[in-house]
Amino acid sequence: MSPNTVATAAPWLGVPADHPFGIATLPYGVFTTTDLPDRRRIGVRIGDRVLDLRAAVEAAGAPAADLHPLVAGPTLAAMLAAAPSDWARLRAWITTQLGDDKARGLVEPFLLGCSEVTLLLPVEIGDYVDYYASAHHGSNVGKIFRPESPALPVNWKHLPIGYHGRSGTVVVTGTDFHRPSGQRKGPQDPAPVFGPSIRLDIEAELGYLVGGATRLGQRLSVDDAGSRLFGVVILNDWSARDIQAWEYVPLGPYLGKSFCTSISGWVTPLAALDAAHIELPRDGDDPEVLPYLRGTGTSPTGSGGTAYGLDVHVEVRVNGTVVARPEYRDMYWSPAQMLAHMTVNGASVRPGDLFGSGTISGPEKGQRGSLLELSWGGSEPFALDDGSSRTYLLDGDEVVMTAWAPGPGGSRVGLGEVAGRVLPTA
Repeated sequence: MSPNTVATAAPWLGVPADHPFGIATLPYGVFTTTDLPDRRRIGVRIGDRVLDLRAAVEAAGAPAADLHPLVAGPTLAAMLAAAPSDWARLRAWITTQLGDDKARGLVEPFLLGCSEVTLLLPVEIGDYVDYYASAHHGSNVGKIFRPESPALPVNWKHLPIGYHGRSGTVVVTGTDFHRPSGQRKGPQDPAPVFGPSIRLDIEAELGYLVGGATRLGQRLSVDDAGSRLFGVVILNDWSARDIQAWEYVPLGPYLGKSFCTSISGWVTPLAALDAAHIELPRDGDDPEVLPYLRGTGTSPTGSGGTAYGLDVHVEVRVNGTVVARPEYRDMYWSPAQMLAHMTVNGASVRPGDLFGSGTISGPEKGQRGSLLELSWGGSEPFALDDGSSRTYLLDGDEVVMTAWAPGPGGSRVGLGEVAGRVLPTA
């Protein structure tokens, strides 16, 4: 859909024009219901209801038969493995059905209320990579941990820095997890100790699901990468900062981040964010990036054209208190550049691979996307609405992240939410 095209849901659906899950959004998810707990189904959200896609496509008969393979499975795997043209045809068909009053007889029997469904992990995650794409986050972390050194590493504006995470511990929103244990050693401690993390943190991010596969040795350009980005989720990269600090030199994060990564259950197609494209932030003295990180219309410093940013607004709540509102527009590297960099050495990708943007942080204190930054390494507690204060998370704390972006014609595109609660160490 063009950024200037305004579509509306059929009047009988009763979806307000300003609903974050209007016809401009149409995110996909996998769900079950109480009466059929073992039957996983693919749904698309419209307003506060969910359309069972397989049932609707089957009811449509021959005109929609070619769409059936995309929605028949128990996960989004077949959809992700399909071509971008297939993604576009499916989205166009759904938009037509939900925007046409005459299609009510086809659609209405297969609509369920959001409260009737339980969202599941939308696809088995193949590989998981997490990036470090916010200059503000990188600078804050550098100032906290390396006050005598430059805040950003010398390579930071030359390439997207990332690490490989553990795909098997990626969980869907609403999944509670136990506080991790591991080795930790403070600067003044004579020796490391083993025990539960006492500096449990969050990282507010966006995650990108990859569509299509590449062979070993095949590279994706920035232009190619854009067509391989299927959709976006909100991602919380839970982090045990004390475990991380002791282990990360010289090879980077390991047990401090591998215990749990939460993603939203609704996958927003990247096509829904066309109206949210913006230029990446660049300063006049930023270095030129190497040619493989430039796409069509991209400047020498790596911004513009197919290397675009996204105007996504994020909100982070701890036990119901809004503690931060990070702005994704501040991210230095684009998702297409991150995916191109991931494959430049010939590494292959598969449908369902996930990569995170890294913590979303801005220049203001209220835009910091981690508790490490909000509490400035634990030295500045922040207040919650119940009168308590935090530096890091306590057992029982619940973190909820939501996000939205501008849509066509002044509409709003919702990205759902990702929630999780800290349980005591098992």
